[in-house]
Amino acid sequence: MKLHELQPPKGASKRKKIVGRGIGGKGGKTAGRGTKGQKARRQIPAGFEGGQLPLMQRVPKLKGFTNPFRVAYTPVNLDALVALGLSDVNPDVLVANGLAQKKDLVKILGRGTVASAINVSAHGFSESAKSAIESAGGTVTVLDKPFSVRPPAAGNQHQNR
Repeated sequence: MKLHELQPPKGASKRKKIVGRGIGGKGGKTAGRGTKGQKARRQIPAGFEGGQLPLMQRVPKLKGFTNPFRVAYTPVNLDALVALGLSDVNPDVLVANGLAQKKDLVKILGRGTVASAINVSAHGFSESAKSAIESAGGTVTVLDKPFSVRPPAAGNQHQNR
């Protein structure tokens, strides 16, 4: 036996059925696809859901989560308060000097040193800022937030609606 005489056993390989070559014999006209309808046409794209918005388009593109209940503060450091040269500082004074915007919640942070007594009113204080102001002889007043913070969830997801 030679290499050119090799062939598969009888019935092992079968020629692919050729369809759609005229009306003579089977496989003509509709070529085994039935009549009309979407599946009788050309190929349907992968992920096609019959006109409904496909899953790949419904899923958001960007990852991550934005907490709707996050309380955002405008940070103001001690060195900025000292640079103002005032003895009484509150959010209205900070707005007037361009350190905060009108409806911002202000948090005082501890960068810088305080030499003289300052009376500071703000919505939040870091521990280092609070101790620095009080050690210099000043006072710290925590203002109320203009809204109530959502209470922590109790129970399970079915009870929390």
